[in-house]
Order: sequence, then structure tokens, then C-alpha cells
Amino acid sequence: MSTTHILEEKYLTRRVLSMQESQTMRISNLAATMKAEGKDIVSLSAGEPDFPTPDNVNQAAIAAINAGFTRYTTNSGIPELKQAILEKFRRDNELEFQANQIIVSNGGKQTLANTFLALCQEGDEVIVPAPYWVSFPEMVRLASATPVIVHTTLENEYKMTPEQLEAAITPKTKVLVLNSPSNPTGSVYSEDEVRALVKVIEGREIFVVSDEMYDMIVYGDVRPFSPARIPAIKDWVIVSNGVSKTYAMTGWRIGYLAGPKWLINACDKIQSQTTSNPNAIAQKAAVAALTGDQGIVEERRAEFEKRRDYMYAALNSIPGFKTALPQGAFYIFPDVSGVFGKTFNGVVMKDSADVAEYLLKVHHVATVPGDAFGAPENLRLSYAASISSLEEAINRIRGAFK
Repeated sequence: MSTTHILEEKYLTRRVLSMQESQTMRISNLAATMKAEGKDIVSLSAGEPDFPTPDNVNQAAIAAINAGFTRYTTNSGIPELKQAILEKFRRDNELEFQANQIIVSNGGKQTLANTFLALCQEGDEVIVPAPYWVSFPEMVRLASATPVIVHTTLENEYKMTPEQLEAAITPKTKVLVLNSPSNPTGSVYSEDEVRALVKVIEGREIFVVSDEMYDMIVYGDVRPFSPARIPAIKDWVIVSNGVSKTYAMTGWRIGYLAGPKWLINACDKIQSQTTSNPNAIAQKAAVAALTGDQGIVEERRAEFEKRRDYMYAALNSIPGFKTALPQGAFYIFPDVSGVFGKTFNGVVMKDSADVAEYLLKVHHVATVPGDAFGAPENLRLSYAASISSLEEAINRIRGAFK
């Protein structure tokens, strides 16, 4: 055992030791390192639009700097941004909240972390459908609670059924996590499907954390439905969203949360003692994003849909790969178990981690292994990249398993 490991075991808390490093960030960092070494890497690992931040957003930030808007703001976000968020909820989600039910944080991750820290403690259970966004179970563990993983299937488009939810509930269940549209699968729960899940928990003291970060990136006739639209449980629903994906503002770090006033107050208290207010300049930029011309959102959504269609057809044409058609977000999540057992230079690929490593190190395509999302038979590929990059990636993957 190394000295570092001994020190970690001796001094670090159980909550930290129980957490895993973000695999998406690890793979992205490794790909960046290889790229810096001069290798021609096609990266499909990061959940980040390749489009630039809209110009009106940039100009609002520049104006804020020039106006000297560079000091502390109200911890929970400036009133102007809260009003823009309230209008966004009305316009896009048919949701009504009050300003005191909103908190703005340093990205969607912080809104969710604040929520779990406020709601959960040792002995509590949080139901998390798998495949899941990598941070959900780790945030639950950080809050000293226990994630209860419910495994879904490709045949059911990776969506949890009411029967599965009922079977997962115990007297310790405190929270149900819903992520629709989903990272990593792109699945979207229909209104009927959301209502069926809500029927299971209605009347029970179970909160719903609804992560709706990709709500504006959906395809065809699909429309996301927030559980907060159901009056019977609205007071038990916490909605998390942000500007990162819709407006290509990942680095600006603005997320927001809507929910019961008492819970928002608790999140405000946590935030006041950890990070304080979100970036002042980024808040002004977020106002411009939410209140400006939304035509660019549709233009980019349409481009993502073309990329989705290409990736769906291309991946399903590769022997050993099979995938569902994503209904939202910009990820596709093929089952690659059909190539398990293949050998390269004497090394047998036993799982998706081996497949991802082979694709990156030998064929220079960065993907994320599915075990990071609770699905070890899958790979997550982001199609937030140009068509030419996607075509090059597909050619390399096809060649890798020829």
C-alpha cells in the first residue's frame, strides 16, 4: 500500500472515500493530454455544445464589465435573472413559481449538490434510475445517503417503469431522481409516463428531483413534461436547469433551481457558506440568453437532430453495436456488448471500459465507458461535434472492429 493511500485511508472522511472521480472528466482530460502530445484525437466524450456562445450573450457580459458590475450580488442571484427564469418557466415549461422559490448557483451541479445536502442524511435512500448521469449517485453519497439504483433496459428506451419504481421504494426512501431528457441515453419521459410514475409516489413523503437541463434540445414531436406540472405533488418537486447546454454556456457556470420556498432557503444557506453568489458577469449574460431572441436555440436544436439521425444509423450499422434512438439531449448510448471478447494485441475486451480504452489509445476516438453511468455494456458518445468530426469518428470505430 502506497504512502498516499495510507494517508487517504487514515485522514479522509468516509463520504469522500466512497465517491468516484467523474469518468467523463477523466476521459476528457486524457484525450486533451493526448491531443497536446500531437495525437489526432476525435473527442466524443464531453457533454458540451461545439457552438459558440451567442453574440448577444457575450455583448451583455462585456457591457456588465464596462459598467463595473463586478462585485458581490445577492447570494441567490440578481432579481433581474430570477425574473428571466420565471418567464422561461412560463414560456417553455408551463410552470409557475415565485421569485422566492428560485436560487441561482454556480452551474447545474451546484444546484443539485445543494439540494441533496439540504434534503438527505445518513439512513436516507435516493432512487436513481440507471443509466444515470455520473454525478447523481456520488452527490447522494456526499450527502451521506444511499443511492438505490434501478436498472432499465434498451428495449424500454432506458426508462424506469412504475413497477420498477414501486419495487425500489422502502420506508427509507426520501428522493426520486428523474432526468428527462436524459444524460447519457437521450431518453425523454412522456407526459403519460411521468404521470404513471407520480401515481406511485403520490401520498408518500417522497421528493422528486427533476433534472431538466436539456429541456430545449428534443426531437420530432417529443415534448418533455415536468412533474412540477402535476398539482398534487408540485410541493414535493425540485426542478434543476441552467443555461449551459441550451445556450452553449458551459464555462459560464450558471444553473438554477426551483422548488418549495423552505428548501430554496436551505440551499441559499448552504451556498452562502460555500461559494456565495454565482459569477456576477455570468448572471448578466444569462439574463440576455433567457430574454433574447430564441431563434438560435431552434437553429441549433435542428442541427443536433441531423447529427442524431446520422449517428443512430451509423452506429447501428456497425456489427456488435446496437442503440436506441435518442429523443433529446446530444448523446447516444450504444450497447457494445456484441464486441466483448474480441482481442487486440493479446488483450481481451471484457467490458465497455476496455472498449473505450482501445478506441482512444489505438484509434484516437474518445468516448466514455458506460460503467460510469451504471451501464457497463454501453458507451456514451456525444454528438455535440461537427458532422465531419462525427463521420471521422464513425470511420475509425468501424475500422476498429472490422
